[in-house]
Amino acid sequence: MIVLCADRLFTPQQEIQNPLLFVEDGLISAVSSRAEQEIPHHATVLDLTKDVAGAILAPGFVDIHMHGGAGLDVMRASTAELPHLNKFLTTHGVTGYFPTTVAAPLDQTCAALERLADAVAVATISNNGNAVQARPLGIHLEGPFLSHKRRGVHPPEYLVAPTLAIFERLWQAARGQVRMMTIAPELPGALEVIAEAARRKVCVSIGHSNAELDAARAGVRAGARHATHTFNAMRPLDHRDPGILAEVLTDGQLTADIIADGIHVAPEVVQLFLKAKGIERSVLITDATAAAGMPDGAYQLGPIQVEVKDGRCTMDGKLAGSVLTMDRAVRNVMQCAGWSLQDAVRAATLNPARATGLPQHGKLVPGAEANLVVLSPNGEVRKTIVRGRSC
Repeated sequence: MIVLCADRLFTPQQEIQNPLLFVEDGLISAVSSRAEQEIPHHATVLDLTKDVAGAILAPGFVDIHMHGGAGLDVMRASTAELPHLNKFLTTHGVTGYFPTTVAAPLDQTCAALERLADAVAVATISNNGNAVQARPLGIHLEGPFLSHKRRGVHPPEYLVAPTLAIFERLWQAARGQVRMMTIAPELPGALEVIAEAARRKVCVSIGHSNAELDAARAGVRAGARHATHTFNAMRPLDHRDPGILAEVLTDGQLTADIIADGIHVAPEVVQLFLKAKGIERSVLITDATAAAGMPDGAYQLGPIQVEVKDGRCTMDGKLAGSVLTMDRAVRNVMQCAGWSLQDAVRAATLNPARATGLPQHGKLVPGAEANLVVLSPNGEVRKTIVRGRSC
């Protein structure tokens, strides 16, 4: 048994002062305060307060939309290369993530899905030789079912109309490891694909869409329950023709994510989003590319070459993913919206885990995996713990 001691703990729904967190076999067995429970004599004690002033225990971050980092692109990296990316992610507090595709030739996409499915399977059954690293928890299909008008930098020649046959091909290549899919609901055939994906427990997310309001609502009725990088690659909000954004911002059952890097969305609009979706339904993502954690230069985003300069990742002048890290996204929300660290952490942990059906992640409660991040009071990552093992 391992017992972790800190100054505070975010579940993240509740805060516990002077907490004790008990870990057995990689799972959380108990959470309490020092006043409520004693530490067993046989336990191994990790007192985080000795190394981190004001040490805060929180769930490990869950990034449900990221394309790479540390020089590696998830569609191109081999299974042997992914541990390098995984270790990089832990330095920024991420313990679980969805490697995310971009539109590419279907054969290349399927080959990438096969490699990523291998990585997810390995992460599920082992701890990679007890290495402390973030784990791929499922795959996010961003494309090929996207709007040509709102495709962003996704190559138009690789976009396809949604059909059950193509969805089945992608599903089989991923061996059922698709946990999330971004789709434009206005496309012919989209509603049938949405319904089938939802039946298979995929978190269907509306995005890269030029949908009018009725089409967006039809997508939600068919089974969509989330929205991808709100405001970006979406039909703009108009006061008489509000479109997809009206559905995203006003539907109280729909969760939605946003790229809070100060580049993709203005801070004032991030505030608007957070007020609309609230503490329970706001989700932070990075949309990070291989350039995250790297110097300026040229990097791959699936089949696309992107340029990074001064924190902006672009292709032919268009934004093409980001270099954002999840710990920075949490701090940005605190700074631009005045959210507490506890609430900002929730948007990077419990909310994405709930939105995508990950019951063992995003929370510090008995029975959950012991995936944690140790934060300073201003949200800086001091240590990351995966399945009870710390780096």
